[in-house]
Amino acid sequence: MTSLSQFKKVLILSPHTDDGEFGCGATIAKLLQQKNEVHYVAFSSADESVPKNFPHDILRHEVLKATAELGIPQHNVEVLNFPVRHFNDHRQDILEYLVKINREMKPDLIFMPSRHDFHQDHAVISQEAIRAFKCRTILGYELIWNNLKFDNQCFVHINQEQLSSKINAVNCYESQKHKHYSQEDLIRSLARVRGVQVAVNYAELFEVIRWVVY
Repeated sequence: MTSLSQFKKVLILSPHTDDGEFGCGATIAKLLQQKNEVHYVAFSSADESVPKNFPHDILRHEVLKATAELGIPQHNVEVLNFPVRHFNDHRQDILEYLVKINREMKPDLIFMPSRHDFHQDHAVISQEAIRAFKCRTILGYELIWNNLKFDNQCFVHINQEQLSSKINAVNCYESQKHKHYSQEDLIRSLARVRGVQVAVNYAELFEVIRWVVY
């Protein structure tokens, strides 16, 4: 049986604040409980998309609360300033940043958006991450509202506590609670469906982009 504990240093690539929590929040909680080192990079706080009744930089504060809820130390969280919906215009800068992370951090496992994610910013992060981390293990996470299809290849068993950590993290985003996919019943139901597929109570699903065995 494969265990995530073999991956000592894990990198979460979140195009915008909250994508990482939605895609693999419970798995992050599991990794941290297993004493894995987890780093989280959001490429944009999407200031331009913040509802008008919130401060424009609210997502920069909410992401720190959310990742702390999962157990990620604040010094392992970075929020960059790429403009939302315009990542393609900054593709080379994003690639060079990812190459720099790979060289300096040397992560064992990378979580990123699915290759089938059709959001323009998510697609750029996915494509450039494959280039930057081509010698590392890479898993693509599921965001059902952005995926026309998804390859059911890797199921991570999660427990009730880890699922609750994910839900609590998502709830830290007060400015995003109007989104239909932010609802607790959807998050819990999807985890239940993925669990049923592998005969456990709850699971998160990932695409295997690359799997490196040492």
